[in-house]
Amino acid sequence: MIKNLPSYTRIADQKRLKFILENISSRLPKGSKILDIGCGNGVISMHLGSIGFHVLGIDVSEKTIQTALRQNTQSNVSFQQKSAEELSKEGQSFDAIICSEVLEHLERPGELLEKIYAILNTNGILIATVPNGKGPREQFVTKPMLYLERKNNVLTKMVKKTKNIFGYSGKTTQSNADNLDHIQFFSYTHLHNLLSTHHFKIIQFGKANFIDDVFPFSFFANRIIMLQRLDCWVVDYLPRWATGGFFTVSTKQHG
Repeated sequence: MIKNLPSYTRIADQKRLKFILENISSRLPKGSKILDIGCGNGVISMHLGSIGFHVLGIDVSEKTIQTALRQNTQSNVSFQQKSAEELSKEGQSFDAIICSEVLEHLERPGELLEKIYAILNTNGILIATVPNGKGPREQFVTKPMLYLERKNNVLTKMVKKTKNIFGYSGKTTQSNADNLDHIQFFSYTHLHNLLSTHHFKIIQFGKANFIDDVFPFSFFANRIIMLQRLDCWVVDYLPRWATGGFFTVSTKQHG
């Protein structure tokens, strides 16, 4: 693997990256054509490129694409400010498509899955990861913050100031796009049904973390990596509802 690649600092994000890399490398030959939809700052794309795949990362955010372009040093990895719909119209096709931490930001995620189905090769795979809408982080962090954002009152300003004091910027290694609000809150059943409705079948499933990104636990976990490692390990032995995020690999259903 190429040295000094941009990467994740949080163990949960590293676990997600490992899930993606292992499933791509074990299921597809080197040189396969990969599409990373909503690639953000390009971390996943560049890691896939470093292990021998041809990768196109796309995002509608100019800011994130510019970040990815500045960081990329690989000729087999490219980035474009473009939508999946544009690729579909161009008639492009791919052996695998990554859709990592994207569907929760969309008003109509089913429309994206339709485009993915059209440009994914017959025996290709879709790797989709999303936060668990009923998991600890979404219930105790994301939803309350979205509620406060809508109120936009004195309490909102106080919470934002407190977050800044504790070092919570709202930006991620995944993407520095201006708006990272969650619109969809997926349960496992909801995600399974959405994929099935658009002719995808889940063939492998993984979990992200438990509570290491829920305040006040996150305050300590951000400073003690071993707490993050423990959190990501223990969640694999807990029920699905306890995970902060879902990792899935799906294939196309035909007929």
